Amino acid sequence: MVIIIGAGPIGLACGIALKKKNIPFLIIDKGCLVNSIYHYPVNMTFFSTSDRLEIGGIPFISHNVKPTRREALEYYRRVTEHYDLPVNLYEKVSSVTGSDNDYVVTTDKATYKANKIIISSGFYSDPHRMNVPGEDLPKVKHYYDEPHPYAFQNTLVIGAGNSGVDVALESFRAGSNVTMVVRGPEIKKTVKYWVRPDIENRIKDGSIKAYFNTSIVRINERTVTLRTPEGEKVIDNDFVLAMTGYEPDFSLMKQAGVEFQNDEAKTPCYDEETMESNKKGLYLAGVVCGGLNTSKWFIENARYHADLIAKHLEV
Repeated sequence: MVIIIGAGPIGLACGIALKKKNIPFLIIDKGCLVNSIYHYPVNMTFFSTSDRLEIGGIPFISHNVKPTRREALEYYRRVTEHYDLPVNLYEKVSSVTGSDNDYVVTTDKATYKANKIIISSGFYSDPHRMNVPGEDLPKVKHYYDEPHPYAFQNTLVIGAGNSGVDVALESFRAGSNVTMVVRGPEIKKTVKYWVRPDIENRIKDGSIKAYFNTSIVRINERTVTLRTPEGEKVIDNDFVLAMTGYEPDFSLMKQAGVEFQNDEAKTPCYDEETMESNKKGLYLAGVVCGGLNTSKWFIENARYHADLIAKHLEV
């Protein structure tokens, strides 16, 4: 029995690869199916084309070249049904103990014995925190859903990547008075090419106020204090949308015995040819392989991890 921790696209791909080789498995996830995608903004459009999000040889047909969050959720549900994947959802894994061919996985609902473990838990677990006073106020949001709640409000958007830009534009068009705080000197070069001119033009015409080379000093109930190149500035504020990125939860991997490289990204140790970690019988797949470098692995370039693992387990 193989336990796969994480029911995201790569976790599902691992299950499909094992099923094709008649290797028994169970997928466990603390949230819903493809939980990370579910938590994307409601109106989000992927950067990738639909064919790059496909797993298991099932075609992903979208209305446009770039699929939407809603289409992706439907697609992965359909894939799960097609392969009849055994998935336990809303079940949090608390520990992985034991060794190769004698693992024990404990969750908040049950205890399982497993020969092998695959950790494919994604990166959407914890937001990067700013560590500034007031960050825990109710008005500060690290996860964004839709723009309506911020209509006619003074909304501060932190971040100049794809998430920050999308949030700023959506909120602005819903009637929010949007101000952006950007740590660097410009909007990131990695922003979707069809969106970048839009945000740059909105900043240029003053529809969206942007402070570059700026950081947050403190967040108060009705204001935010910024540290700008010209000095500190206090602005009126109702909501702070902190699109500061997310990072994986390394605690389970560390508890299970996975070692990490001594690098800035805290990259876990694994064999690139088999995806097996330093802990024999425990494999890593997907974005967790990049450590804090969460932009290294995506669905499109991590899908093959599933086949590498299944091939190694078949031997």
